[in-house]
Amino acid sequence: MAYAAARAAIGDSEFDRDTAVVARPAESGTYDTDLSAGWTIIKAVNGGYLLAVVGRALRAALPHPDPITITAHYLTASEPGPAVIRTETVRAGRTMSTGQASLCQRDAEGREVERIRVLAAYGDLAALPDDVRTTAPPPSMPSYDGCVSSSDAPDGGPVTGSTAILERLDLRLDPATAGWAVGAPSGTGDMRGWLGLADGRDHDAMSLLLAVDALPPTAFDMGLAGWVPTLELTVHLRCQPAPGPVRVSLTTRNLAGGLLEEDAEVWDAKDRLVAQSRQLARAPRP
Repeated sequence: MAYAAARAAIGDSEFDRDTAVVARPAESGTYDTDLSAGWTIIKAVNGGYLLAVVGRALRAALPHPDPITITAHYLTASEPGPAVIRTETVRAGRTMSTGQASLCQRDAEGREVERIRVLAAYGDLAALPDDVRTTAPPPSMPSYDGCVSSSDAPDGGPVTGSTAILERLDLRLDPATAGWAVGAPSGTGDMRGWLGLADGRDHDAMSLLLAVDALPPTAFDMGLAGWVPTLELTVHLRCQPAPGPVRVSLTTRNLAGGLLEEDAEVWDAKDRLVAQSRQLARAPRP
């Protein structure tokens, strides 16, 4: 299989540099970051990338390394550029700690605006019991080589604006869920594909926060074009992923009142369900 060569290591990759946070020595629990324009889609910074940035700040602030469950409310659209993250430790236990965080930016008038607020429980994925009992099957989809690269997509389609994030992903969509790219959406609200990082960096807990929100939205498969802003996103991490790209399956079962839900499952090379998520988003407006 022609996976991206592992030229970048975890901790030393574009994703790691672009999600880095720097502690303010004089302000405990406060971190500065610079949101990269490289992770934008249409007109906003990708929500999964933002969650990974805040996730790094909480990792630095809490005594445990991995988000087990993390919920974000997206209050206003983030923009590339400087941001500040303020964290608070809610509780620190022996095996799990809970924290909250807010990411803020300055608007054109210099006023601070909160962009995203997060509540999370952190633990150690490597220390979790290895007993697995599940009825969830891995997604049925073609092999990596049998899927369609985002670089093969024709001009036009439902995405108008920035597609910078696609240059940082190794994304291969299941042809059965890629018809929207040529004007033939299935209408079922499904999206499936293989996902890696373009520089070959393997996935870890932080990049799984990106993975659940990195595929094109299911709204495209429903024949809807335009920006699909996330209102709320909850991610559950189940274990550290094996090396290599992951398989991501997205499903929407209900669109009503201008809102849709998007359920995600992320499976690694060992057929393990490594992450799950649900988000509520606004459907594209005509």
